[in-house]
Amino acid sequence: MVSPELRSKYTATIGIECHVQLKSKTKLFSAVDNDAREAPANTLVSHIDFGLPGSLPVMNEEALHLASRAAFALGSTPQKFSKFDRKHYFYPDLPMGYQITQYDEPIILGGSVVVEVDGQQKTIGITRAHMEADAGKSTHPEGKGYSLVDLNRAGTPLLEIVSEPDMHTAAEAKAYARELYLRMRYADVSDCNLYYGNMRFDVNVSVSKTDELGTRTETKNLNSFRAVEKAIEYEIDRQIELLEKGEKIVQETRGWNDAKQRTFTQRTKENADDYRYMPDPDLPPIVLDDAYISKVKAEMPVMPAEWCDRLKQLGLDAAQTDTLLESELDAPEVNYLELIEQNLSNQAFAKQLANWFVNIEIPQRRDEKVLNGGDNTARLRFYQAVYELSKAGKLSSTNAKSLINDVLAAHDYPDDVAKHAEEQGFIQVSDEGEIAKIVEQILAENAKAAEDVKNGEMKAIGFLVGQVMKASRGKANPQLAQELIKKQLGL
Repeated sequence: MVSPELRSKYTATIGIECHVQLKSKTKLFSAVDNDAREAPANTLVSHIDFGLPGSLPVMNEEALHLASRAAFALGSTPQKFSKFDRKHYFYPDLPMGYQITQYDEPIILGGSVVVEVDGQQKTIGITRAHMEADAGKSTHPEGKGYSLVDLNRAGTPLLEIVSEPDMHTAAEAKAYARELYLRMRYADVSDCNLYYGNMRFDVNVSVSKTDELGTRTETKNLNSFRAVEKAIEYEIDRQIELLEKGEKIVQETRGWNDAKQRTFTQRTKENADDYRYMPDPDLPPIVLDDAYISKVKAEMPVMPAEWCDRLKQLGLDAAQTDTLLESELDAPEVNYLELIEQNLSNQAFAKQLANWFVNIEIPQRRDEKVLNGGDNTARLRFYQAVYELSKAGKLSSTNAKSLINDVLAAHDYPDDVAKHAEEQGFIQVSDEGEIAKIVEQILAENAKAAEDVKNGEMKAIGFLVGQVMKASRGKANPQLAQELIKKQLGL
């Protein structure tokens, strides 16, 4: 483990290649089901995926549409002209002997992603993003002397997003990976299911003591944000240790062992020349006109960065905002963000609404408890009623939470929220005479705390208020209780 002092002498430079599986119904160049998650090996294949002689690929128009949406999600625009190329390499899971990809003229050029790390915003540039057909999958049964090839994934439409080497810490890289996830999900480009490999990350890392970049390594096929962070941290330390020993960094492809939390050598890194790129003679170039590009742009939803800007005036912290952004993906029928935005004219209510969503309703939904459906009109009416009761001093914050939990679990919004709260015992007692009797009893039972308050130790008054609330089963108005305690103690 490298010490922080030694690590501070080096600058790490990080770039990420992210492979996103486009959610088209069929593969990129063959009319075969694109969802191979639970399919038996080699059941979702065609003559094109097998690379049989004479088989000709046919471009999937929906994959192009999804890639065009991704362009806008990345702060760019789909290129009017792009083409496919053949990238030659020889693995058992690539029967054609080449991968169909885009080399020098991809569908997306440029763009950027803004992330926030430790309260500071940072812009990560996008070099390019290109469409390509995925390879198959090789498996190596433990203890066996052979490997198996599954071609279900061969031909799956991918969008490879290549960042600029603008990241310098593992935290920045993790934030960038998560931002890509949100953008691709919001743009409805991909399911981005990390478990099934719908989104995978290859991280390039180098370290140097000077302005000149060091030799980089590439750690491939990371399938979680934590793996991105930990693999980078490990690789930075590994490279520093080697350089400190006077050894050289080898440009290579590495894998990640999640169980051991370390990278390992896979193969020497190829250069572009090794792949012998050539234009694919079987596929015509893609030519998009202004009308097509404008149509795609018009259908784009509000993206995460814009939602953050819209909600910024509420002063929500980063964790609250993240929870709301993710909830839009977990429960799109509820539209939490839109409900909050509709009430920004009353910032106090909008912020309280956000807090109730983040701290009460969204956790219940994630715990798969019984909740109301997507009736947002009834949902908003209920929360407005709870807010007004709280504002009027009829509901404590604790009882407001209890009321919300009660209603959510009941799977039904009451027609009269105030009446329901009264019947369930949530309404605060503000009758001065009734609370005064409870205060008198509590002061008699807690003479030491009462004397402390008289002597100026005002912390003790919180204890006494708590005892009043306990005796009243949470119904006493705490502010009135405090005033009556002071009054009866002659303060």
